[in-house]
Amino acid sequence: MAQKTKYNMVKEKITEWITSGIVKPGEKIYSENELVKMFGVSRHTVRQAVGDLVHEGWLYREQGAGTFCSLKKEPVEPQVQISNGNGKNIGVITTYISDYIFPSIIKGIESYLTTQGYSLTFACTDNDVEKEKQCLQTMLSRNINGLIVEPTKSSNYNPNISYYLELEQNNTPYLMINQYYSQLMPPHIIMNDEHGGFIATEHLIKLGHQKIIGIFKTDDLQGVNRMQGFIRAFREHGITFFPDMVITYTTEDQHSKIVEQLKHFYTNEKMPTAIVCYNDQSALSVIEMLRGLDLSVPEDVSIVGYDDSFLAEATEVKLTSVSHPKMEMGIEAAKWIVSAVEGHSSSNPQSIIYEPELIIRNSTAEVKKPNLVS
Repeated sequence: MAQKTKYNMVKEKITEWITSGIVKPGEKIYSENELVKMFGVSRHTVRQAVGDLVHEGWLYREQGAGTFCSLKKEPVEPQVQISNGNGKNIGVITTYISDYIFPSIIKGIESYLTTQGYSLTFACTDNDVEKEKQCLQTMLSRNINGLIVEPTKSSNYNPNISYYLELEQNNTPYLMINQYYSQLMPPHIIMNDEHGGFIATEHLIKLGHQKIIGIFKTDDLQGVNRMQGFIRAFREHGITFFPDMVITYTTEDQHSKIVEQLKHFYTNEKMPTAIVCYNDQSALSVIEMLRGLDLSVPEDVSIVGYDDSFLAEATEVKLTSVSHPKMEMGIEAAKWIVSAVEGHSSSNPQSIIYEPELIIRNSTAEVKKPNLVS
């Protein structure tokens, strides 16, 4: 929990400087060293907070000059209407809009749809089923021509199924990305997350690691599938399972639960030598926690992230991470929905599944061999 609090403290304070006018558009913010001293946090925390604010458009960097306040002074609204050319409107619902890999996915969707003269209505659910209900109601009231959706808490039963059935009754095509609701079996564009979990774990096994922890988010189907791949790698390589080797969490308890359970492992002598993380965000939280215990990555513990996001290269330790197509997925989703809206859906595949690749950086290394005393 402490890492989350420090990270949010830095991010919220810098945002407050911008919205209050203390730091004006075009003005340079404090240096990284100054922010570290000012907030009493690690360089890693400052870099992650500033990196997120750059990604969200609050700040921009000029090489050799520093980081500056951008012209944007208001946070992104949950719903944004973009002007249209042909009178047709596509709805886009994601779990988040301005965080993590979602801006890249949305940019891919927007880049294609706007060239085709379509307007867009964006909405986000914050991975909350009640907010998803409100988003769907808004989309239906606007008589959208098509809908691209990232499911909310996709591993659970979804209580909003009736709204998707209403879309079908209205002959409004919809497509799901990243995962899909198994109750509906709709057209979808997803990653082969089971294989992603497998190759992340197999990479560590081939480096000689055997005591490996897996951290997975289980209210999203992506996490469940990645965990399946993690377990399959152990089985296929004949590695012995050990108690509590899988740490699971949900949207609501992710920060506190990960740190709490990991600290339990790393306070005894026979600590795990490697960790497979649900995504790059959780991997950075883990790295911060390990640093607090005076453990180094990858010298003491190897870490693998997932999504190959901008966070994978945001710190001194560059993350080995499983790739996610991001922009490409957004473009493919936009092409699919335009084809469906314009009556060419018979040429659309029912689903597209991307095969993941492992991007190897310096957060993983061969396991340390124990010192043998003759």
